[in-house]
Amino acid sequence: MAEKRSGEFEQALERLEAIVKELEGGGVGLDESVRLFREGRELARKCEELLKNAQATVDAASGGGAQGAAPSDQLPF
Repeated sequence: MAEKRSGEFEQALERLEAIVKELEGGGVGLDESVRLFREGRELARKCEELLKNAQATVDAASGGGAQGAAPSDQLPF
């Protein structure tokens, strides 16, 4: 059984997974498929925005984010 998720991101992702499963099942008509697709795209956008915000928070908390990091082609290893 899937673990219980509680936050806004987790709820959106859970609904998105349910939509994908429903669409993959093939038992939905065209109109409903289009509606589900649109809902899924909105949820995907919401998840992306939440992830960007979380990344910005982590970057800020770690002291400046990408500005303080070495470019990947200049890493010491």
